[in-house]
Amino acid sequence: MSAITGVFNCNEEPVSVETIGNMMQALQKYPANDVRVWHDRFVFLGCHAQWITPESTKERLPFYDEQHKLAITADAIIDNREELFNRLQVEHFRRKQMTDSELILAAYLKWGKEAPRYLIGDFAFIIWDEQKRHLFGARDLSGNRTLYYYHHSRQFAFCTVMNPLFTISGVKKELNESWLTEFLMIPIILDTIDVHSTVYHNIDQIPPGHSITVADGNIALEQYGTFITPGGKLKLKTNGEYEEAFREVFQEAVTSKLRTYRKVGASLSGGLDSGAVVSFAANPLRQEGKTLQTYSYVPPSDFVDWTPKSLIADESPYIQATVQHVGNIAHNNLDFSGRNSFEEMNDLLELMEAPYKFFENSFWIKGILEQAEKHGVGVLLNGGSGNYTISWGPALDYYAQLLRKLRWIRFNHELKLYGRNMRIGRSRLLPIIGKLAFPFLDPSFFSKPRSDTPLLIQPDLAERTKVFDKLKNHNVGLTEFSMNEFAARFYQFENLSFLNHQGTSSTKLSLRYAVRERDPTCDPRVVRFCLSVPVEQYVQNGMDRSLIRRSTENYLPDKVRFNLRVRGVQGADWIHRMIPSWSAFTEELHQLCRDSGASYFLNVKQIKESLSKIGNSPKPELAFDPNIRLLMQSLIVYRFIRQFS
Repeated sequence: MSAITGVFNCNEEPVSVETIGNMMQALQKYPANDVRVWHDRFVFLGCHAQWITPESTKERLPFYDEQHKLAITADAIIDNREELFNRLQVEHFRRKQMTDSELILAAYLKWGKEAPRYLIGDFAFIIWDEQKRHLFGARDLSGNRTLYYYHHSRQFAFCTVMNPLFTISGVKKELNESWLTEFLMIPIILDTIDVHSTVYHNIDQIPPGHSITVADGNIALEQYGTFITPGGKLKLKTNGEYEEAFREVFQEAVTSKLRTYRKVGASLSGGLDSGAVVSFAANPLRQEGKTLQTYSYVPPSDFVDWTPKSLIADESPYIQATVQHVGNIAHNNLDFSGRNSFEEMNDLLELMEAPYKFFENSFWIKGILEQAEKHGVGVLLNGGSGNYTISWGPALDYYAQLLRKLRWIRFNHELKLYGRNMRIGRSRLLPIIGKLAFPFLDPSFFSKPRSDTPLLIQPDLAERTKVFDKLKNHNVGLTEFSMNEFAARFYQFENLSFLNHQGTSSTKLSLRYAVRERDPTCDPRVVRFCLSVPVEQYVQNGMDRSLIRRSTENYLPDKVRFNLRVRGVQGADWIHRMIPSWSAFTEELHQLCRDSGASYFLNVKQIKESLSKIGNSPKPELAFDPNIRLLMQSLIVYRFIRQFS
């Protein structure tokens, strides 16, 4: 894991030593095991390297291949090394010591611009091809590593993070109003739908699953791949065959992400996704003589759980059951006493280089990385995409599909067993399933604004920029339109904005602590396998998420596998934590409301109304109230835009 950077002067003007020094100096805020540059007149490549894999300790980046006249700088961990070794016919004696950057170069030599199609892992890289006199680079399918760039006719500059690009002469920090209006308009966790732009006017980014070529002063972006591949559904004979196939694919993905010379950690909740990741990781680590370090966020001891019976804020009973069942785990429950979203705001803004929306969880996501760093962890596993891959299985949407297709026998069989499992009567289920099966067909329904969501954007700005018209056909929480779980699943992997959002926060947070976050549930091999499995494997005998529940027999305790009625909810205590800071929080919001500069972007009238609704003594049970979320987001944006005053 590394921060990479570089400059290509297309007019062949030499890159100055001052430019190189300034860009590399701007990366010094991040820890590094090695810092190097490669410079050949009008091309400069740099790498601020954080060693994670055993091979990376011997890797010297940037690397120049004298024989083929190629230079590379890379932020990459390649997971399908053995497959690539065989495809590329790499001699066996070279394989163990071959670095991931050398493997990328070998792929480029064989397949040219098609090379990224063959790579599985987390990567962003740039290659200088001296003979062809162009730069070529790519970002992985999931967008797990970021790559930003600045370009005009004479110069192309790139970096893992944005701030070093502002050290280049003539590159100014200018707010991108189009990006910010989308951010303000979208009420859900997503930042924007534009995967090319950033919050800064003159800084762009390579989208997930894209390559870039820079030649003769021009850039060309091309999508080289997607998670959605052609082909029919997987057809196996028995449940057991599907379960075995799942275990084989998932084990391969998990094991490939354990490759580090340091310790391996994992974020662990009480659910199926992170539990499955941990259970499939523990045994391979045992064989290596390593213990898995796990980290769980729990509420502070004085928090009173206000959530309904179907939810649970403290998942400790389920977490402990997993830890005891799996074994070979050194577990850490972390309550981060005294920390809250308000006090961490400036640090998060500096890290993210932009406004952000995950404030309810920001302090503990960051806190787990801090603890992992202290424990010497190099790779921190998680199951972030599991809801759409390994543990997908929406019972009610499936039953709606059966109803639409008039498959009465299976529908009645499933509904009877589901009602028994969930302890819900048929009379309550049928109206819900009916609405899902036959949604309202009035076209105006799909573009009608939601009336229950207060908006943060200043109304005149929204009207002037027509941002609602731009967003209304996207599933971003603005309209009454909502996708069923079948459509939402494909949307998750087809829509690059969701992947981009996840990768951005992962890159920037992990870079601070030199701990690589890795998600086997979003491995392309796992995603493609899961998308090929028939829905009947995911919902079966009245049980949602059936495939993962069956496949983890002996891997996870039954307490977790067959937990059908209680779901963990993280972030329920964020207001409880904020109470000591509430006076300072509201005082700054009143300052915002008096600031004429803020009123250009922010809906000050709505902020005042939301402040009035919440009052001076907030109740913890308002943690997910849209008014209090709006207040927090408004302050995050306000602090960010003040730097442009």
